[in-house]
Amino acid sequence: MTHRWDPERYLAYADERGRPFLELLARVPVPDPARVVDLGCGPGNLTALLAQRWPGATVSGVDASAEMIAAARRDVPGIDFAVGDLRDWRAEPGGVDVLVSNATLQWLPDHLEVLTRLVGEVRPGGWLAVQVPGNFGEPSHTLRTELAHEAPYAEHLRDVTVPASHDPAVYLEVLAGLGCEVDAWETTYLHRLSGPDPVFTWVSATGARPTLQALPDDLRPGFEAEFRRRLAAAYPERPWGVVLPFRRVFVVAWVP
Repeated sequence: MTHRWDPERYLAYADERGRPFLELLARVPVPDPARVVDLGCGPGNLTALLAQRWPGATVSGVDASAEMIAAARRDVPGIDFAVGDLRDWRAEPGGVDVLVSNATLQWLPDHLEVLTRLVGEVRPGGWLAVQVPGNFGEPSHTLRTELAHEAPYAEHLRDVTVPASHDPAVYLEVLAGLGCEVDAWETTYLHRLSGPDPVFTWVSATGARPTLQALPDDLRPGFEAEFRRRLAAAYPERPWGVVLPFRRVFVVAWVP
């Protein structure tokens, strides 16, 4: 990925983004793991929860974004954070007890193959816990795709990075085929957002960020303005706020 992440913008909805992590973590029944790794740790605010849950464990975080790791090192003391591509990451000899990847694998087109390899980095009897967005058929993503195919933007966005994921049954089949005991499920959250253009604020920090950064400076303002307009029409403001439905896919696997 050639785009740059913005930790502050990403944390604008930290509570909403953190809830799936907590629900994923709650389904990992491990009392005292020795080594815990968070792949795609972002700014480290959620990695800190791993250290709180398992204070006796060695907890580390890995992320491909130097900006995210810089924020994690600054704001989350006591945890080892490193810049790295999870496709290249390897565990230390003996493997890890708990391997977590939260809202990261969707950026890798071959992430089913990556997931298969990650099972091998977990020690026998350990756990793999994964969460990915599953909302790519929603207007928050389809409107970006439609606009990106229009002139004058299309010629600049043909090769832009776009996230994608699978249904829970696909992940279950892959991991069960490797002999894992698998718990897979999905949840759709109804996030109530406030402020000006809140859905744009959300997606511009995540799924739409590579698109926005790939545009030339003279075209980006026009794209943003039209994207904001379409999002506002798709997600109208109500007396109780703007509601953003967000489907998430969860997988917890015990490695035999």
